[in-house]
Amino acid sequence: MPRPTDLSRRSFLVGASALPLAGGLVAPSHAQANFPTRPITLIVPFAAGGSTDIVARLVGQKMGELLGQSVVIDNRAGAGGNIGSTAVARAAPDGYTLLMGTISTHALNPAILKTVTFDAVKDFTPISLLAVVPNVMVVHPSFPAKTVQEVLKVLKDNPGKYSYASSGVGTPLHLSGELFKSLGGVSMNHVPYRGAGPALNDVVSGAVPIMFDNLPSSAQFIRTGQLRAIGVTTKERVSSFPDLPTIAEGGLAGYETYTWNALFGPANMPKAVVDKINAAANSSLTDPTVKQRLEDVSAVIVGSTPEALGEHVKAELAKWAPIAKASGAALE
Repeated sequence: MPRPTDLSRRSFLVGASALPLAGGLVAPSHAQANFPTRPITLIVPFAAGGSTDIVARLVGQKMGELLGQSVVIDNRAGAGGNIGSTAVARAAPDGYTLLMGTISTHALNPAILKTVTFDAVKDFTPISLLAVVPNVMVVHPSFPAKTVQEVLKVLKDNPGKYSYASSGVGTPLHLSGELFKSLGGVSMNHVPYRGAGPALNDVVSGAVPIMFDNLPSSAQFIRTGQLRAIGVTTKERVSSFPDLPTIAEGGLAGYETYTWNALFGPANMPKAVVDKINAAANSSLTDPTVKQRLEDVSAVIVGSTPEALGEHVKAELAKWAPIAKASGAALE
């Protein structure tokens, strides 16, 4: 089963195979031959301005150019992405309503929502895994550890003494901390905030000593020395911080977390339409401007087949469900 990092190595092979389709894209049969004949709505289930919104607007604009119809971004925030995701799950499977899904919508929410309004596998058509964004473990400079092994020792010697901040209960950043605790056999108190920004401010000020954050938002604080980076959470090091080891490399074997963005449609979309959208999405990732903007925020460009994304979602559900349940996180 392909992992995100394995997929990333093949991203340009996938993209290259899609390129010949970018002009005519595919030769669909009969009813789908002229798709699209009107604008496509791409629902982003989070507020404007976040990383998911940025990816959607970058990729959506280029997709529109390739498909010959505009891709309209529709931000429908709420319930950790559940509102927008449910809207797509219930939409007509004609390719005109799509979702920019994430690890939250398709791996975490099914495990922590008290009321589940969709099936992450059965109610969606996977189209393409677009990009993976690394998280990073950071500490205030006053924290008495500089490596993963030193952090583990400090926490083991002082059970329950230290706390870590996150962007909220049930978020990828919260569960990154829970996975660290579980694999490391250590104890930390969780301090949830209403978003990553407030949490990051308190870690920079020293009010909370530890945080798991999206790398793009912590990057400048790391570079200026206001935060000390312990390790990135992905399987491999990232190009923007090549000297920063991974947490697994630092001594916590099996540790890997990240956030990701992927394109989905409602269940039962015609294959010809899926193939056409997949080709446009993957081709958009090879555009120099799109590539540069994504690389600027440390995103690893992927671009997958629909089948690979489907397997990715199943693997993520299997990985995160027990971690989410063990954390006790629950959302209405």
